[in-house]
Amino acid sequence: MFGLLDCNNFYVSCERVFQPRLNGRPVVVLSNNDGCIISRSAEAKALGLAMGAPYFKVKDLVRQHQVQVFSSNYALYGDMSRRVMWYLGQVTPGVEIYSIDEAFLDLAGLDTYMNPYLGGGLEKFAHTVCANVKARTGIPTCLGIAPTKTLAKLANRVAKKSPDLGGVLYLDSVERRAWALGQVAVGDVWGVGRQYAQKLTAAGIDSAADLAKVSEAWARKMLGGVVGARLVRELQGYPCAGLHPSEDGTLSRQSISCSRSFGRPLRERELVQGAVASFVARAAEKLRRQGELAHVLTVYIGKNRFGPDAAVGGHSRSAVLTLPVPTSDTRELTARAGQLLARLWEPGATYVKAGVVLAGLEPPGGQQLGLFEAAPPVAAPRAPGRGAQLMTALDGLNKQFGRGTVQLAAALGPKGGGTVPWQGQAAWRTPAYTTRLEDLLIVK
Repeated sequence: MFGLLDCNNFYVSCERVFQPRLNGRPVVVLSNNDGCIISRSAEAKALGLAMGAPYFKVKDLVRQHQVQVFSSNYALYGDMSRRVMWYLGQVTPGVEIYSIDEAFLDLAGLDTYMNPYLGGGLEKFAHTVCANVKARTGIPTCLGIAPTKTLAKLANRVAKKSPDLGGVLYLDSVERRAWALGQVAVGDVWGVGRQYAQKLTAAGIDSAADLAKVSEAWARKMLGGVVGARLVRELQGYPCAGLHPSEDGTLSRQSISCSRSFGRPLRERELVQGAVASFVARAAEKLRRQGELAHVLTVYIGKNRFGPDAAVGGHSRSAVLTLPVPTSDTRELTARAGQLLARLWEPGATYVKAGVVLAGLEPPGGQQLGLFEAAPPVAAPRAPGRGAQLMTALDGLNKQFGRGTVQLAAALGPKGGGTVPWQGQAAWRTPAYTTRLEDLLIVK
């Protein structure tokens, strides 16, 4: 058996934990740079505020209904997520952290084990888990349980949409599974994208129940081969996938990226180069934490796609460089990124976004050396050079005293200090209640 636990309106729920006065009121959380709505309370959804809606377009509606608006506070959300996931890891045999607010649970064997003690098996266990997460973190959740991951995802969706279920749905019988499949449109099935949804609807398949009835041969032909066949088999109750390594650090990423929209449009090359340098530093820090080196570096910069500059050469440009020797050294990557930016730069243009991508990742020790670099003796492992030692010290200082405490001069911004011009807007960001000593709540 698999479970899928999902935190309800996660970002909004995190804000409400520390501000109970928001309970029952419409609340939204905005994306980076206060651009779009990325989390809504049930009350905000009832007002018609859509997910992904640009804030400037709904500003009047927000004011009219006194909707509480928050800038995204990822330090808080990440820490609250870790607290939820840690508890799940203590009470289940296995956890796959699927996203910041979702996790698949391995519940194999628990039904038989719990019946003598709880008298309710997995359904009672699910209610207990949800209640304990709420008591420990203040985050409301829903939990779907089923024989496959796809059905568990579907059960979670039905539980969330049906208040009378109490946040839990256990598909422990053929009848329950058939009922749940009939409640979900085919376009809402996990793994069915927009184009496939249109294709299935045109073929007369409107619900998950309809999709579960098709043959494996038909699924292979119409849904992308073996992937579609596995999807149908999972809907029929036959598990085709187990738990995978999680995004909690146990999963080795194939590429690492960092990008941001600027707080204001930038025309000066030095400022855009500072933004790129800061993004390189963040990506390189993630790369070293994963214990790998990057062989390919990509830099991209973007203009306002609706502005006059976008008509000249498009609104976004990128450049790719294969490094002569794989590295995770922030200094080397920053220098190379500056070379790529010089190739992309258009004098007089205005830029609103930039980003970097590190790819071609490989573990240290087996990388191809430079043409004029001496190889170490076969019997002696290669000791880390001074550059690696410097990066280790850099990461250690930033971990102890806070991110950005020590960084390259290129990423510091203009002389004289002040607000970094590429830093995104966050007019309504709340304190980091759980990760900064200065922001801890004081109970009097």
